[in-house]
Amino acid sequence: MSDFIHLESLLSQARSRDQQMTSFALVCLGAVESLLNGAISSNDSIRIIFHAHNCQFVRTSLGDDTADEIMSRGVQLPDVFDALPVEEAQQEYQRELAAIHALCLKLIASDRKAAKAA
Repeated sequence: MSDFIHLESLLSQARSRDQQMTSFALVCLGAVESLLNGAISSNDSIRIIFHAHNCQFVRTSLGDDTADEIMSRGVQLPDVFDALPVEEAQQEYQRELAAIHALCLKLIASDRKAAKAA
C-alpha cells in the first residue's frame, strides 16, 4: 500500500467536532484491525496514518488528549521491535494495539454522550 491518509483533508468534511472525533477514532480502529490481521505492518502504519503531518494536525487542530495519545502510541509501534527481544516485543505490541483500540472506543463513547446531551 503506497497511499497515506491525510487526516486534515478527511476530517474537514465533518460537520461538527463530534463527527471529527468519531471519524478519527473509526479510522484508527481500522488501522488497529489492519495491524492485528497483518494487512499492514507497524512500519506501514507510520507511513499511512501515524505520520508526522497527522500527528501535528491531531495535536494542534483536534486538541484532544486521548486523540493525541492514540497518535503517540501509533508512532511508537515499530520501536517496540527495535527495543525488545522478539517474544517480549510481540507481547508489548499486542498491549499497545489493545490500548489504542480502547482509547478509540473511549473517544466514540464520549462523543455519543456529548451528542445525546446536545
